Amino acid sequence: MIPKLHYISQGATPEAHLENIQKACTAGAELVQLRIKGISEKKLLKFAHEAREITAHFQTRLIINDNYKIAKEVKADGVHLGTTDTCPTVARKQLYTWQYIGGTAHTLKDCEILIEKEADYISLGPFKPTETKTNTPAPLGLNGYTAILEALQTETPMLGVGGITLAAVPAILKTGISGIGVSEAITRDFNSIRTFHTLLRASSTEEQRYKFN
Repeated sequence: MIPKLHYISQGATPEAHLENIQKACTAGAELVQLRIKGISEKKLLKFAHEAREITAHFQTRLIINDNYKIAKEVKADGVHLGTTDTCPTVARKQLYTWQYIGGTAHTLKDCEILIEKEADYISLGPFKPTETKTNTPAPLGLNGYTAILEALQTETPMLGVGGITLAAVPAILKTGISGIGVSEAITRDFNSIRTFHTLLRASSTEEQRYKFN
């Protein structure tokens, strides 16, 4: 079972990413994604090992962004692949059987391809404009999420990502999205992790009530 809340690391330096991962773990994060861009693979491996040590101490799951080889090397819980990264089918052959593979999607077609390639979860976005990425596709918003989820009718976990705040979570969950990936809002206030969890678990409780009635 993949946690419903993913903290996507943020920081001005790789060291800041690790500091923020530690803060997120301390605040109760169940899963963090190490997302450091613009450094060599050798340096990324070093920081991934450090992130693995931090998350292991807190029994928090760790996902490595983009690089499945490093995810395997540090025995992370999985890898998250962007739309231009390695094909999930190729990564699956190289990873341990217990490691997750997540993928980024911006359109219905992207989602269909990832489902066909048996991704373990899909991050669908952006929900709205975000400062953590440049040159992003047009925001999907609630209407975009609803249309894609209704068309898919999939059991693959779908995460909303991109500029998501606490205030937006209840409406996002009503679209059929099952979880969220958050960077900016959590980095600004790590105590918000507890509130995000509360909102996501309340949604799960409602779903269970509905199914049993």
